[in-house]
Amino acid sequence: MSNLSVLYDAPGPRARVRNTVLAVVFVGLLLVGLWWLYRTLDENGELEARKWEPFVTDSQVWTTYLLPGLQATLTAAALAMVIALPLGAILGIGRLSDHWWISKPAGAIVEFFRAIPVLLLMLFANEAYNLWTDVDRSDRPMYAVVTGLVLYNASVLAEVVRAGILSLPRGQRDAAQAIGMRKGQTMTYVLLPQAVTVMLPAIVSQLVVIVKDTALGGAMLGYSELLRSVGLISANYGNVIASFIVVAVIFILVNFLLTSFASWLEAKLRRGKRSTGKVLTADPAGATAAAGVGAAPVAGAGDAPKP
Repeated sequence: MSNLSVLYDAPGPRARVRNTVLAVVFVGLLLVGLWWLYRTLDENGELEARKWEPFVTDSQVWTTYLLPGLQATLTAAALAMVIALPLGAILGIGRLSDHWWISKPAGAIVEFFRAIPVLLLMLFANEAYNLWTDVDRSDRPMYAVVTGLVLYNASVLAEVVRAGILSLPRGQRDAAQAIGMRKGQTMTYVLLPQAVTVMLPAIVSQLVVIVKDTALGGAMLGYSELLRSVGLISANYGNVIASFIVVAVIFILVNFLLTSFASWLEAKLRRGKRSTGKVLTADPAGATAAAGVGAAPVAGAGDAPKP
């Protein structure tokens, strides 16, 4: 009995040799590239100890530049996530509405803001806050960054929500309507809980994008986020490459923690759905008692026929 999937055939002898050769070639090219990068950095003095020591021996690098920049990045990203997630869900559900006066405006909003680059939205928001509000000059970059991230990512998340709901079998909606549930109840209690697991990987990917896009505010608006700290550190210590590498590692760790948490949450949701089933056993006495006074008794298989 073959244990192979119908969508996948086990590689034969030639395919295994070919795959092995390709793997060896790929690893070799990767090692050559890493060696070239190491030699280039070493020849230009970027691996000298003096350029890396500040991150180990000088606590001011962390307390003055890196940690405040990381805090600003996480603050802007967290605010954008908290606002964009529910707004995206509302717009996504709105696009599925049967009422044109809800679905059409929601669709127009989503398509408009999804088509504009997030950096352009940040620049527009910054000018809008400058012209039409009394937001303090020092706080304006953060407001602009959060606004741009919310408008763009909410429109993308709206499409994620819409696609996740539409991916569910039609029978889920039909079954809910068959038992008398209204459209709002069907969406809240039947469709959305099931679609969350389907949507979660795409949602997490978009949240990672939010964290990384905060760097645009530092580059164009002067927002004191993590990447902007590279210029401040290199200006004082003359270690641009080392600063970029350290900041890149911090971004990787933050996004790794975010995706790890999402993977744990997705696995927990899937386990919860698998464990909700109950095994029903035949209990005529209990069924009769639950039916209440005046309920007709249930005839068992072993009951003697009455004359």
